Amino acid sequence: MRPLLILALFLAAALGTADPAAAQAGPNDACLMCHSDLSAKGSTGKVIGVDKAKFGASAHGGFVKCVDCHTDTAVDKLPHAPKLEPVACQSCHAQAVAEYQGTPHAKPGPAGKTAVADCASCHGAAHEVLKSTQTASLTHRLNIPTTCGSCHGSQPVAQQAAMPGGNVQAKYHDSIHGQLLKGQGGYSEQAPNCVSCHGAHGILPKGDEKSRVARANIVDTCGGCHQREKIVFDKGAHGKLRQAGITAGPNCADCHGSHAIPASTQSDWQVATIDQCGSCHSDLLKSYHLTYHGKVTNLGFSQMATCASCHGAHDVRPASDPLSPTHKDNIVAMCGNCHQNSSVQFASWDPHPQPANRERSITLYYTSIFMNVLLAGVFAFFGLHTLLWAYRSFRVVQERRRKGGGHG
Repeated sequence: MRPLLILALFLAAALGTADPAAAQAGPNDACLMCHSDLSAKGSTGKVIGVDKAKFGASAHGGFVKCVDCHTDTAVDKLPHAPKLEPVACQSCHAQAVAEYQGTPHAKPGPAGKTAVADCASCHGAAHEVLKSTQTASLTHRLNIPTTCGSCHGSQPVAQQAAMPGGNVQAKYHDSIHGQLLKGQGGYSEQAPNCVSCHGAHGILPKGDEKSRVARANIVDTCGGCHQREKIVFDKGAHGKLRQAGITAGPNCADCHGSHAIPASTQSDWQVATIDQCGSCHSDLLKSYHLTYHGKVTNLGFSQMATCASCHGAHDVRPASDPLSPTHKDNIVAMCGNCHQNSSVQFASWDPHPQPANRERSITLYYTSIFMNVLLAGVFAFFGLHTLLWAYRSFRVVQERRRKGGGHG
């Protein structure tokens, strides 16, 4: 009995004098005995060192054990094999990886890469991944354009990979969305970034009908922020085309663009949008350019009636609709927005004249013919007059020279 008591006292003393830090050793300390050396390299020459401080501050450092990700080893199986299996992020992030698998990013990349863009491409080094709510995170909303731009902001990379749109980061940077994200107007928290439109993990090309930027889905995607504009658009003629399944009808991107979206207050964009309308309404664009409004905007002046000035922007309706600004009951008030003394007679002016269309206006038809004949006649008469005058002048000069030579 006495020897057992002595042994118990000895063990109690040993435990009492043990190093407290050793008694509270973390689950990853055994791994860090080797991997805390930042210059350490594996059998393939790849650096295998882990910065303990950065890992501890990462999204994984607080609760994830090394062996949770590196499942083909264990603390009691050290040293482990020279080469471990690649980490499978789906063991924890199943839904995110499932969404990612069907995207172009998941396809095999160049130079033997297993994927065009893997988890680390966007989230950073595996041992230093930060939560997206942290401002230093690669996936923080303010840093998303730079992260995506590491590929989509490089013209050589875009050309090599045949990426649609080329250097889209530069276009986004100068857009109204990019300016707002940088804090212009105090809307950085509401401004959209790449993820807002394309999604995070399930990013699909615009040709895929499931893509957030597919032609049939653009209005819903933009409407996530621009809710009022979407409601108004859906009630207009363009929105009804979309509701009828006619995706060839105009959507947000047709008028505003995609990455290089300018502010709607920019005068050059307001003028350029006229031609955008004309890409569908070519006959109306041609007639518009015949008018005073069209000729002034051709010179680049935006303080003149454009398509949106009369027809509206998102809520475009046919003239037969009582809610349309161009309805016969509303047209005087519509013209009055610019012309204060607008009247019924004034508003009867044809904003889209077609001189060759006799049925539309017989007066304009014959006036146009008369003016064209008159113009051709004036040029013909004075052209012939100039030729005859030139001939006469030539003869006079020749005659003077002949007479002058005879006197000599």
